[in-house]
Parts: sequence; C-alpha cells; structure tokens
Amino acid sequence: MRLPASAHTSQTWRIHEFTRDFVVEDVWALATPGGRGDFPRLVTLMASHDPTQGSRIAAILFAIRNKIGELAGWDVPSAGLGGRSPSLRDRLPAQLRETPGPDFRARNLTPVYLLDDEYAGELANRTVHAVFHFGWVADGTGGYRGQMAILVKPNGLLGTGYMAAIRPFRRQILYPAAVRRFEQRWRASLRPQLPGK
Repeated sequence: MRLPASAHTSQTWRIHEFTRDFVVEDVWALATPGGRGDFPRLVTLMASHDPTQGSRIAAILFAIRNKIGELAGWDVPSAGLGGRSPSLRDRLPAQLRETPGPDFRARNLTPVYLLDDEYAGELANRTVHAVFHFGWVADGTGGYRGQMAILVKPNGLLGTGYMAAIRPFRRQILYPAAVRRFEQRWRASLRPQLPGK
C-alpha cells in the first residue's frame, strides 16, 4: 500500500542526514510481519528479489526503459555514480561506510549502508540520482513490518520530465505488482519447511 511521504520523513532514520537535497517520491508499506530482529532477513530476501519476475508487463516496461536508455545514452558509466553523480557514500561518516550491505543486482542498486532497522542503496544515470531506502517500522501491534521509500534528485529538465512520465506506470503497475510478489515471497519464507524439503 502506498503511504504519504510523512510515513518516511517522520521516522528517526539516519538516511535523513544524507538526503536533504533529495525529494521523497514514493513510500510503500510492506505486509511483511516480523519481530524486532527480522530486518536483516527482509534485506537479504529483498536483495534477491527480481521486480520483473512473474509480471510480463513489468518485464516489458523495464525492457522498453532499458532500450530507450541504451539508445539515448542515459546509462553510460560517466552518467552514473562516481561520474555525474557523487555517491551518497561520500557523505557518510566512517562508521557507516563499514556497513554497506548487499548488492541489489536485479535493480542495479549500489549499497550505501545497512543498520539494524534500515538499508539504503542508490543508482544514478543521466535522468536521476535515486536512493531506495528500506526500513523496519513498528506495526502498532507489538510487531514490525517493512517499509520502502524512493528518494530522487532529478538531473535537470530531462530528469524532471522523465520522472513525471514514468510516475503513473510506477505507481499503478510496477510497484504494486512488485510489492505484492515480494510480500508473497515473505509469507512463503515464514512457512515451516517439511523434513526433506
């Protein structure tokens, strides 16, 4: 379920210290019930999650985006992290740099940091510098659940136009489907395994 930006900004996460020049684009609640110490498991499972798997339309939309990016030169290395966009890791204190967390290869995310209740990964290209933030929040019933926020810093008019153009596809098709599939994987991971399975 999509949440207001305040669901992210009201939390006392470290990410706020390093993203003051970013805008909260989206926040999603993840129906991933768990206990206080389950966040590392959520991050590990999320890192292996392919948002296009099981959704033909998502796979088509990502393929279209990748082809346009290739033809327009949006994803060349000089436009990425360390090129046009300095990495968010350059803003971190030394202690946080020691805890980068896993790569999210299916999303081309470069890890920024991992703590007991939050993970940040980033990507950059000619259109945008984006941060994907996963947090572990109290659910009001004594348990916890995941929350995902996408923070962006568009690169000029191209980036602003690009974000506006893809917004309906992200909010109506891509993220709802990806979140549902991830929640199903989470529930499946909670089921006790039968002997020999």
